[in-house]
Amino acid sequence: MTVSRVVELEGHIIDSGMMQAAFGIVMDMGGDFDVEQFDVGKHKEAQSYARMRVFAEDEPTLQSIVHELHQNGANPVDPTDAELTPAPADQVVPDGFYSTTNHPTQIRYDGEWVEVQNMEMDCAVVVEDGESPTAYTKVLNAIEEGDLVVTGEAGIRVKPPERPRDDEGAFGFMQGGVSAERPSETTIKQVAEAIDEVKREDGNVLVVAGPALIHSGAREALARLVREGYVDGLSAGNGFAVHDIERDLYGTSLGVDTETLDHARKGHKHHIYTISEIIRAGSIPDAVDEGLVESGVMYECVTNDVPYVLAGSIRDDGPLPDTITDAIEAQNAIREQAHEADMVLMLSTLLHSVAVGNCLPSTTRVVCVDINPATVTQLLDRGSAQAVGMVTDIGTFVPSLAENLLDE
Repeated sequence: MTVSRVVELEGHIIDSGMMQAAFGIVMDMGGDFDVEQFDVGKHKEAQSYARMRVFAEDEPTLQSIVHELHQNGANPVDPTDAELTPAPADQVVPDGFYSTTNHPTQIRYDGEWVEVQNMEMDCAVVVEDGESPTAYTKVLNAIEEGDLVVTGEAGIRVKPPERPRDDEGAFGFMQGGVSAERPSETTIKQVAEAIDEVKREDGNVLVVAGPALIHSGAREALARLVREGYVDGLSAGNGFAVHDIERDLYGTSLGVDTETLDHARKGHKHHIYTISEIIRAGSIPDAVDEGLVESGVMYECVTNDVPYVLAGSIRDDGPLPDTITDAIEAQNAIREQAHEADMVLMLSTLLHSVAVGNCLPSTTRVVCVDINPATVTQLLDRGSAQAVGMVTDIGTFVPSLAENLLDE
């Protein structure tokens, strides 16, 4: 017996590849389809609309196909209210809970569509009843007994971001994926223009940085960007802060002078001496206040009230007193930063960039820069439609970016 369901797609579904993707999903999963209606937008601002009936040999196969279509922006034409099930215990979600994508999402409640707040992937959706019902994502470890959790697939509408039909505006270049061939100077200039646009609109720029930025000699350039107000938040690890401060105290990073590339005598001990000095002072802000630390990225964050999150790892030396060693606490701090960001610069750090990327909605603009193409590809493949990747030396990228923003 054949079963069917009607779904619809709307928006720039041709340009963005949504329609082609929907056809591919149905065929790859053993189904069939008929396009019942197809209205093509005939100018740049016009949207297209398609309604298609999906067929499968049995109900489980149909449900699997419709689920995959739903994740890619195809929604049932006959929506019902979302099913809400109370969480049976703290940190326990009901069976069949809806696991989110990072795309903008709405749930249907009392016949009305409600926008899901704080969108990020791999979360549950919790609904609070009231005069104005609200829906928002919650990570599983934050679920509380009695939370009304969305279960099943009914009454959920997902809207993946669409590729624009032209490349006008500062963000038009952010459609090219990853390339080592793209002219670096042109792309860096475009990144600078995009940052400038965000700041003119009072937006929030978050920088995610790894220790390689310090080792490569880009420390002073990033410090300038913090000082001049182009950075609204910093997300990094213990190592980044240690080597940034080591450069101030001893003129080295991992014991190497970043200007002459000479190995300092006993330089291999400088990082642990640095940690000891900051512990003795009490914290990075305390070290700045007493004049111990007088330059660098962390110094500029403290003196310019730019919030930072240093998330710890199992391999950290010390760590610094400012490093968050509880993994869940660090996740929550990163999540708070990510939800405020309008643009994120991911600079030569895979682990911290993935951590931040997990918390970002697909609409947040992301620039990822790394010398390793696999790092850039992995990060951009996690779902951001407004993203660009550059395979280049971070020691060249950051100074050139600062020059474009500050010296022109």
